[in-house]
Amino acid sequence: MIVSGRDALAREERFSEQTDRNAAATEFFPGFKRLTRKTSGATINFVTGGSGPPVLLLHGYPETHLMWRKVAPQLARNFTVVAADLRGYGDSDKPAGGGDHAAYSKRAMAQDQVEVMSSLGFQKFLVVGHDRGGRVAHRMALDHPDSVQKLVVLDIVPTYKVFHTVNKELATSNFHWFFLIQPEPLPETMIANSAEFWLKTRFNALPADAISKEAFAEYLRTFRTPEMIHATCEDYRAGASIDLTHDDADLQRKISCPALALWAEKGAMHRFYNVLDTWKERASNVAGKPLPSSHFIAEEIPDTLLAELGHFLG
Repeated sequence: MIVSGRDALAREERFSEQTDRNAAATEFFPGFKRLTRKTSGATINFVTGGSGPPVLLLHGYPETHLMWRKVAPQLARNFTVVAADLRGYGDSDKPAGGGDHAAYSKRAMAQDQVEVMSSLGFQKFLVVGHDRGGRVAHRMALDHPDSVQKLVVLDIVPTYKVFHTVNKELATSNFHWFFLIQPEPLPETMIANSAEFWLKTRFNALPADAISKEAFAEYLRTFRTPEMIHATCEDYRAGASIDLTHDDADLQRKISCPALALWAEKGAMHRFYNVLDTWKERASNVAGKPLPSSHFIAEEIPDTLLAELGHFLG
């Protein structure tokens, strides 16, 4: 069989990409395995390690499962940890959003993760979600109450609450919410023109040593692709459309499992909301507190976060 130079190069690039993925799993999550599972809507990339009660860790924008690198190895001493890339992020699939952005509804994104956990033999599990992952976890607790035993949300106020109470100050602080929902290809084109610069601006509030050069390079590897840039915009477009429809239909329902809300004392949610009160509106049994951090809590104060998680998750 004759292999063209272009085919050979494509194979080499695929091999290099696979090597990069596996190297990242080994470097940042020692003792963990990198796996994928095909769900009813996407193939999901994740790492898993440890033993004990299962806990699912879900990242936010513009990160990947890598955001748990300082937390997961310690949690794995007492839990079976699964840290996954949401659909549209990292090395998970990035399906077309559809005209109504339904492929990136939090319902669809939560369904992926429930199926991943089921494929690993976990019908019931604990969930910790930061940022967009927290919004997926919120929907998961509503749609799959028999699966989610405990819920932790990090530095978010419920999406429905935000869109129905937004003011000038919040819109200025969280301008990316309203930038990313603009029709394709406006935000995609602008971000793609300087993906590295945009990614750096998302981490401006962090101490300089919170994200190493190696970790940033791994974030950039996946973020800079046109597919992830578009998919993450679709995530936000869904948040401003179909997710609100789903939330409106569930306004009379509350999260039934024990829940914990932790938020950044230096973040926008703390400035503009009584965060715990917003979650008391949506959950029957919730506690919470601010932590001395900016938005990316797991990057900035992992030990403090681990102490809170250990106490709550049991």
